[in-house]
Amino acid sequence: MPTRTSSARWQGSLKEGAGTMALGSGAFEGPYSFPSRFEDGQGTNPEELIAAAHAGCFSMAFANALSQAGHVPNSVDTRASVHLNKTDAGFGITRIDLVTQGSVPGIDEAEFQKIAEQAKVNCPVSKALATVEITLDATLV
Repeated sequence: MPTRTSSARWQGSLKEGAGTMALGSGAFEGPYSFPSRFEDGQGTNPEELIAAAHAGCFSMAFANALSQAGHVPNSVDTRASVHLNKTDAGFGITRIDLVTQGSVPGIDEAEFQKIAEQAKVNCPVSKALATVEITLDATLV
């Protein structure tokens, strides 16, 4: 399996500085700053990239688990919301909410929910983030 890489460069102080983050594949490069991370400023931030990674990983893991159970999905659409909060120990990611919708022919709600929970636990990004509470809201459409 290949090792995936990304990079970041920061210049200046925390509040006045700025940086760029780039995916090793070249598919994305974008600016980030204090306002884009802790306020509503322009640019991206590490938490947004974690959310994209988690949504992508979960969608693939869920589609695979559904397929292995004999229910090939038409589609799986997932939104991940990463919560960055100030705690007694400083700033930290305190929770990730996964909200997914699956169009899956021939599956009942109970089986859909069971497989969604299994995918949440077994997705490699979920495993990497296991110290953070990860919630799931799964809807069969």
